[in-house]
Amino acid sequence: MNPQDPESGKDTVHCKEALAEIYLLLDRECSPERDAELRRHIEDCPPCLEAYGIDVVLKELIARKCGGDLAPAQLKQKLRASIHQRVNVSIEHTEVRAENRD
Repeated sequence: MNPQDPESGKDTVHCKEALAEIYLLLDRECSPERDAELRRHIEDCPPCLEAYGIDVVLKELIARKCGGDLAPAQLKQKLRASIHQRVNVSIEHTEVRAENRD
């Protein structure tokens, strides 16, 4: 997705940015303005919406299986850096497939 003019109300976020910040969005660590920008992009971008949905389910599963234990701040920081690095490397190719499951 290409960034667009904010005055027109259209998307201003790149997929790369949205995917790198999904966990900030899920953890409600974004400013209200950034939250709105990311959500607007995710709602309009099928690949990012799919990634967001997968991450929501993954976060819920981890919370359920870990009993609500909180990860140390240092671990969170390392995970964010690792995810950000992987997203920056792997976002170059996005493929969407539709399968008919009968």
